[in-house]
Order: sequence, then C-alpha cells, then structure tokens
Amino acid sequence: MPLDPVAGTETTLPRRLRQLFRTSELALVTLAALVGAGAGLVVIAMNGAMQALHVLIFRIPDDAHLSVWTSVPVVLLLLGPVLGGLVFGTVSRRLTRQGTSAPIDPIEANALHGGRMSLGDSGVVAAQTLVSSGVGASVGLEAGYTQAAAGLASALGQKLHLRRADLRLLVACGAGAAIGAAFDAPLMGAFYGFELILGTYAIPAFVPMMTATFTASLTRHLLQPVSHPALPLLDVPPVEQLPAVILLGCLAALLGIAVMRGVTLVEAGFRRSRLPGWLRPALAGGIIGAMALWNPAVLSAGHGAVYHYIAADGALLTFALLLAAKLTASAVSIGSGFRGGLFFASLLMGVFAGRLYAAGLDLLLPGIDGSHAFYALIGMGALAVAVVGGPMTMTLLALEMTGDLRLTLAVLAACGTASLVTRRLFGFSFATWRFHLRGENIRGAHDVGWLHDLTVESLMRREVPQLGAETSLREARHLYPPGSTGEIVIVDAEGHYAGLVAPTILYQSEDTAPLYSLLRHADESLRPDMTIRDALTLFETTETEALAVVDADGQVIGLLSERDAIRRYSDEMRRRLSELTGDRAD
Repeated sequence: MPLDPVAGTETTLPRRLRQLFRTSELALVTLAALVGAGAGLVVIAMNGAMQALHVLIFRIPDDAHLSVWTSVPVVLLLLGPVLGGLVFGTVSRRLTRQGTSAPIDPIEANALHGGRMSLGDSGVVAAQTLVSSGVGASVGLEAGYTQAAAGLASALGQKLHLRRADLRLLVACGAGAAIGAAFDAPLMGAFYGFELILGTYAIPAFVPMMTATFTASLTRHLLQPVSHPALPLLDVPPVEQLPAVILLGCLAALLGIAVMRGVTLVEAGFRRSRLPGWLRPALAGGIIGAMALWNPAVLSAGHGAVYHYIAADGALLTFALLLAAKLTASAVSIGSGFRGGLFFASLLMGVFAGRLYAAGLDLLLPGIDGSHAFYALIGMGALAVAVVGGPMTMTLLALEMTGDLRLTLAVLAACGTASLVTRRLFGFSFATWRFHLRGENIRGAHDVGWLHDLTVESLMRREVPQLGAETSLREARHLYPPGSTGEIVIVDAEGHYAGLVAPTILYQSEDTAPLYSLLRHADESLRPDMTIRDALTLFETTETEALAVVDADGQVIGLLSERDAIRRYSDEMRRRLSELTGDRAD
C-alpha cells in the first residue's frame, strides 16, 4: 500500500525538525530567540502579578513601589505579611504532603542533570516566589524569573531532543534572558547566563546568549516600556584613590559572608523551634511588618528602594539601621520558608553598605573624593558579587544602570576584590552554599553531571574470568595460562567475592600452595553505583590494575580495569572540551 503523503508529512516533519535543531547552529540561535521572547513575557507577567498583589494587599497606587511608599496604613503593614505568610505556609504544607519533589533550579540542572528541568516544578517555584514577594516578604522575584524562563527553555529543548551541551546552553539562555529583561540590562543578563548558569565563557555560546537576552529586553520594551528614576551625577574619584574602592570590596565580601551565614543560622533556629513549619512564614511576616512601620524598605525585593537610596541623603546611623533591618528581614524571610533569593536584596543591602562606607569616609578622611552615590553603586555591585557571584555580571549591571563608562575601573576593582575575598575565605555563593548544606558538592554550574552518570556498572566488563577458592593450582594453570587474562576473580563456595589472583602468580607458587593463600584485594572491590571518579580514586589507593565489581549481596557481577576507566574518562573530557571550543561533532 502506498504511503499517504499527508500522513507521511505528519510523521516525518517532527523528526526532521528535531534533526535540524540538533545539527544547525542557526536553528539553535532561532531557539534562543524564542526562549528570549518567552523570558521577556515571563518577566512582564510576574511583574504585573506582583504589582497587582501589592496594590490589592497594601493599597498602594498602581505606579508606586512598595519599598518606598510611606503611606501604607499601619493595619495593612502588620496584617498583610502575616496573613500572606499564613496562606503561603498552608499551601506549601499541602504541596509537601502531596509528595512534591524538591525542584531543580537552573544551576543544579546544568551542573548535574544536563539541563533537564521539570516545567511543572518550575511553575510552582515561580508562583511561590511571586506570592512571597507579593505579600511583602523580603525576597526578590529573580529566582522566580530564572526558574520559569529556564524551565520553559529546558522543556522546549527536551521536546526537540537537543544534545546535552545545547540543552545546557538553552537553559542558560532562558535564565540570562530573564535577568536581562528584569533589569533592562541585556549585557548583564548575558554574563549572568555565562558566569552563573553555564559556568564558563564559551565562544560558541556567545551568539545564542546575546540573541536571547536582547530579544527578552526588546520584548519587554515593546509590551511594557521600562522607565527608571534618574540617578544623580556620579563624582568618580581619581585612580590614586582606588585603594578606598578596593577596601569597600573587601568589606562587602565580609558582609556577604555574614549575610549567608546569618540566613543559615536563622533557618536553623526556626527548625529547632517547636513552631510548625506552616506557621513560620506568618511569624516572619509579623517581624517584617513591624520593621516596615519604621521604614518600608524592608518589604518585598526593594526595586524602588535601590534607585531611591542611591540618590537619597541620609546620616550614617540611618544607613546602618537600614542595612541591619534589610539583612534581618531577608534572613527571617528565607529562614522561615518563604520562597525567593537574595539577588535583589543583596543589591539593596550593598547600596546601604556603600552609603554607610561613604559616610564613614567623610568622618575619617574629609578630603577624599567621590560622591556618596558613587560608593552606593560600588557597594551594590560588590556585595551582590559576594552573595550571588558573577563579577562581570555585576560590573555590567552598574555600567548599564548608569551608562557611565568612567565607572568601569572602580566597579571592576571592587567586584573582583569581593569575588576573590569571598572565594578565599568562604568558597561559596549563596546558591552553592545551599547546595553544600544539602550535601551536594556543587561549586558552580560547570557540567559535572556526566561524572555522576558515568558509573562503574556502565563501564565494567561482565564476562569475568572466575575460579572457585577450592580450585587446585594445576587446574587453575590449565584454565588460565600466562597472558590469557589480566586478573582472575576468586569466589567462595557460596559464590561470594573472595579476592583476585594474577595468572603469573599461579606459576610462581608451589603446586601444594592453596589458592586462597594467593588472594589479593580481598577487602577491596567496586560497587556498581560508584562514579568513575570514585573508581579512579580507589585504583590509586589500592595500586592495582583491575578490581572486581560486587553487588550488595557480595556476588561478583563484573570486572573493571584502570586502563578502561581512564580511557573512558579521557574520551568524555575530550568531548566536553570540544563542546566548549565549538566542535559539534558527536
């Protein structure tokens, strides 16, 4: 029977599309543009929903920012976060009872899972982040932006069966595009994708990344024009006073470490308390609402407050209290269970720290140049680098916010110093610190998932040269003459692993010697679920060329040689390197 042309088209077109996206760089750029447009829509939708919640709960004007609006009724400042926290905690408990698995964020997805994320879980995280910030918790929407956009990108890439490297790149494009659209800073968004989500500056990734971030920013400009308050003229000090900027970078790093440690301590305190988990966000809401009676900057992410306090005047004590209040509100919010991150909170805390530093300089060194707004901007970037990571990301944010290239050297110096000091003294960003507390050894988005996927079971040889421990030497020599195999696995009468014997040893022993007296590595074997890194470590420790693979019952299921493991490891490393250099050959 001849094929139906229409039916043939319907069955072959999806396959051809998948093949096109797997082989064409232009097609990948097209996908990045689609992802960027989707990320822009995500940012628009989440911003609109958050503003609607602020208007509904706190009765602010449609065009006002909650973090700088001082006319919110007292009763709403107190009840809004409390009741919102109660609703959030109740719904979160229900989701937990339904067995919802822990969601995978873009960094973890790219580090361990080859870019694979759950679209449903990403939607839940985005909704939780939106509600948390919407009811006044001191968390930003950035975690929700990146989770939703990266989840969409991952779902699209999985649907088209993209290769691991391309899927990771598409996830980074989604997250970077969302950040670029959120801050109206496409260059900053691109480097966010490079530094924090992809984990490297890869030349083949440049065009797709830039396409995604510029498309996202364009989408937002077309559908939701962006306007920011004007920043004051920045008095940039001369190069001779760069040490003052570097010192601010050092202090920002120490403050960032204190912030990350403080959030962990507050979270541990909530866990040790007898307060039910679903009630903790309500208590945190009460604390935040009480602080907001003094200053609303502690509420929500603080988008409006960043621009306001870069330009606003204030005394040293005022900025010290604002810094302490925002730090406390952020720690209590995250520690109690509200969903969100410290990205924008760290920017606002950095502004307060920079203004505090500038006020201190005025007292100690009255003749030093540099406006308070300049140091506020430097502090913003440096503290964000300490908490979030990405020195180039935060440098570009400052430059794109101001459009003033005179800041380049100072911002780079402060951000680079903060990154170096944080890495030397602490070794984590806030995201990787959370992974560390969970027991995951993730220091960034570098692709280490293939090391987890490359297990002993996938590498071992299942045809194992094997003898019983009761076998005589004469019979063993007959079965395995010299050169026939590398190692012989010996098992006991019940089939359990007993040790290894090399064929050459059989001929170096007396005929009457029992076989079990020749055994080596009786207590050393591999498990099928061990990673290749664990196997190579054990080979180095035992100084042997091969080891038996034994299951949980002690039965021998395979044999792995060090030579085979090293060859496979080298092949995989070459493949990862080729992906970075642009060689797309499989």
